[in-house]
Amino acid sequence: MLRKIALVLWVSLMAGSSAAAQNWAEKMFEVTQHDFGTVAKGAKTQFEFVLKNIYVEDVHIASVTSSCGCTTPSITKPLLKTYEKGSILAVYNTHLFEGRKGATLTVTFDKPYFAQVQLHVTGFIRRDVVLNPGAVDFGTVEQGTPAEVGIAVGYAGRSDWQVTAVKSENPYLKTRLVEHQRQFGQVVYHLFVRLDENAPPGRLNEHLMLVTNDPVSPNVPVPVYGTVQSGVTVPSTLFMGVLEPGQKVTKSLVIRGTKPFRILSITADGEGLEFDTRGVDVPKTLHVIPVTFVAGDRPGRVTKTIKIETDLGHKAPSLSAYADVAAR
Repeated sequence: MLRKIALVLWVSLMAGSSAAAQNWAEKMFEVTQHDFGTVAKGAKTQFEFVLKNIYVEDVHIASVTSSCGCTTPSITKPLLKTYEKGSILAVYNTHLFEGRKGATLTVTFDKPYFAQVQLHVTGFIRRDVVLNPGAVDFGTVEQGTPAEVGIAVGYAGRSDWQVTAVKSENPYLKTRLVEHQRQFGQVVYHLFVRLDENAPPGRLNEHLMLVTNDPVSPNVPVPVYGTVQSGVTVPSTLFMGVLEPGQKVTKSLVIRGTKPFRILSITADGEGLEFDTRGVDVPKTLHVIPVTFVAGDRPGRVTKTIKIETDLGHKAPSLSAYADVAAR
């Protein structure tokens, strides 16, 4: 009943004007425009326009199109339930284009209400600097394991062009630069990037910065991608639902491991969450934990942080559990 009432009120408000109908969808996006800046030719350059379903009803992304072939968009997750996140991935086609290029990405929603949102990207693709391959891509690396990747940085132009420094804001990335060739205005460097074994679990989506002696455009960004995979993985969030005061609900928390493991403890801050831990002392690669939440009398959003300890040695990532308690 609560969901039906919320939907009726929401649709009534949205039907008031076409501007409002567009606005509900745009509110889900963190940002609607991005500047890639100046990038090398061939660089694997991309950006995720993150959106989050902040509504009770499911949201469905029907399609996304681009106004320019310089940018290829895709939908990472078409259906978003309440509080789930997705993204529109915009890939900048630096291997096909040069110079100043931009595009408008039109995202079309068909549920729970039709709307379109326009996202904007721009950037400048250099022709004198080429990355091969287009990024430092570590792929998936198990936590506690070091990794190293090398790429070539080519330049055509001034015979005295030099890379004077490599800057990184990530303390777990170490770089080594070797000049491989210099003749007839052609310069080639080999850049080796090492990922430290102490890197925490999570995604790598950042840039190294090559600092050169080019007075006009001194900086060359080098994309870095990869995933440091924990021995134990959990969902980023656990949504318990929209509840009436006093209502009780149980959801399943799925915990996966790269090898059989035991759960030593699972806790949440404050009160309100209960965990059925029967069988967690048996080593398994997959544990399904029933999590029970009882809504209190105070309306609004309730957020709890769940922490998990296992016998694998690495600290398992924590996650947030959410619930919305309706007013009486």
